[in-house]
Amino acid sequence: MTERLMSLKTEVMEELKKAASVHELNAVKARYLGKKSPLQEVLALMKEADPEEKKELGKAINEFKGFVERELEERLKAITEQEIQKKLESERLDVTLPGKTISLGRLHPLTQIIQEIEDICIGMGYEIAEGPEIETDHYNFELMNLPKGHPAREMQDSFYIDVVNLLRTHTSPVQARVMQKAGGKPIRIISPGKVYRRDNDDATHSHQFMQIEGLVVDKDITMTDLKGTLALLMRKMFGDELEIRFRPSFFPFTEPSVEVDVTCFKCGGKGCPLCKGTGWLEVLGAGMVHPNVLRMSGYDPEENQGFAFGLGIERIAMMRYGIDDIRYFYLNDPRFLKQF
Repeated sequence: MTERLMSLKTEVMEELKKAASVHELNAVKARYLGKKSPLQEVLALMKEADPEEKKELGKAINEFKGFVERELEERLKAITEQEIQKKLESERLDVTLPGKTISLGRLHPLTQIIQEIEDICIGMGYEIAEGPEIETDHYNFELMNLPKGHPAREMQDSFYIDVVNLLRTHTSPVQARVMQKAGGKPIRIISPGKVYRRDNDDATHSHQFMQIEGLVVDKDITMTDLKGTLALLMRKMFGDELEIRFRPSFFPFTEPSVEVDVTCFKCGGKGCPLCKGTGWLEVLGAGMVHPNVLRMSGYDPEENQGFAFGLGIERIAMMRYGIDDIRYFYLNDPRFLKQF
């Protein structure tokens, strides 16, 4: 029997040399130490052996089992190391290769313009106010001196949700909400946000765009205050050499109302394709708050005056960056956005 165990050792060594994976090692273990292994045949013969032979045979069997387990463990370590080495080789990094550039996100150009205007206005003592994009007809039109049937409503063709609610057509409703909450106290706010109008999208028009509305209400506010505020704002945005001019216009919520032009920052007022040869660029609308608007929001127009202005963020961005199509702002094209 001991000779049989010696020959099994030789077989085990040969099998272990051939084993190239953990699965094959487990198969070798089952073949020589399992329930149907040659070792079980040797154990069965022990019943017929005399006591002295049993003692010798038991010792040989234990040695054989220990031998097989040790060899299995050694071979397992070798195979594991080989697998680790192969994995390291396949995953090896060439540190001399150039690294991959990680594309970093950045602020949208419209967001940059909004933040710049906010910083300028906050420096002049303004606060930022916001309001809902879904407005009621009462706030969007009536409190802005646009009663039902007013022809100026057609200028802001609206997206109505029902007979009462609509997507706001301008940020002016924020003025009414702030004035009602202020209870007659002085106000100095700007209100940035999205607005919506029925319009055919093209290079210069969009059904959705952004505005910033400014409002100041206090005692003894004059058109001079409005002009000084806008001159400072525009010069901060486009340069100290900028000139500003007012042209008479009409807005239902301001009286008098003006359109505001600035000297073309590209040609310095000499005339170029951007300003169509005039030397001037129209940038915003403004005016003194209409007495009806003040009165409907809780202010006595005999004691309080105010001015308001509103500018389109896309228009300012298009002028600043020389962009000729408003749709670029809403396409989310990385080739466009990464330029800013």
